[in-house]
Amino acid sequence: MQTIHSLADMTCWSNEVIGSGSTIALVPTMGYFHEGHLELMRSASRLADRVVVSLFVNSLQFGPSEDLASYPRDLARDSSMAADENVDILFVPTDIEMYEPDFNARVRVDGITDTLCGKQRPAHFEGVTTVVAKLFNIVKPHITVFGQKDFQQFCVIRKMIRDLNWDIEIVAHPIVREEDGLAMSSRNTYLSREERGKGLCLHKAIQHAKKRFDNGLTDAELLKSEIHDIISAYSGVSIDYISVVDKNNLSDKEVIDSNSVLALAVRVGQTRLMDNCFLGNDTETSN
Repeated sequence: MQTIHSLADMTCWSNEVIGSGSTIALVPTMGYFHEGHLELMRSASRLADRVVVSLFVNSLQFGPSEDLASYPRDLARDSSMAADENVDILFVPTDIEMYEPDFNARVRVDGITDTLCGKQRPAHFEGVTTVVAKLFNIVKPHITVFGQKDFQQFCVIRKMIRDLNWDIEIVAHPIVREEDGLAMSSRNTYLSREERGKGLCLHKAIQHAKKRFDNGLTDAELLKSEIHDIISAYSGVSIDYISVVDKNNLSDKEVIDSNSVLALAVRVGQTRLMDNCFLGNDTETSN
């Protein structure tokens, strides 16, 4: 595995690969890898000839009171983990080259960003789409792989690709979970042992929702009320949102059907956790 820091060197490598007739898959990350990231890399290696994993803690997607400074970072650890997978390039650009002092451009996707996390974090997705657009232009991938845990992020990037006519296939990888059901996240490292136990309220809520839908419940408001009661039973957990949305456009659903996604976000202490599940025929990784 080769590590590249320079934007120009990254594009030069991609041009050579594309010129040889090979395909490139990009896995965008902010680092501090866990098994979920490694699953994305493995998926990418099955889908394309060469794999690029970007590692960049993107300042544009953090709000002024969020955890940019404390976000977990360990390049040596991440490099070692990526090297054990079929990764060709670990692309680690610098802040100064990604965002030069006179950088003023932004990429914005309206509508689909106004709900869920976008409602709670108004500037977040503009930062996400801007950095991903830059990565697409630098790396020139044929395929990009995103985790399904942040389902809204996947939908926003998919919409951006379609609206801007990028010739890139976007692939969603199912959520990868710990053995107890907690969705894997770099931010899980913030949790104390007690808080981690409380974070399992999300998985409990999802299990309840799937069972209720399988047994015939279609009233979204009733399901949300039941989930509110489940999560509220855990002290020290505050709810950001409980939503049932359409899996294609994230519009709110009143009647649950096979196109419905349950999306959840809570704060356990100071840590924000997200989870989701399809309430139809889509499946997710359970391990």
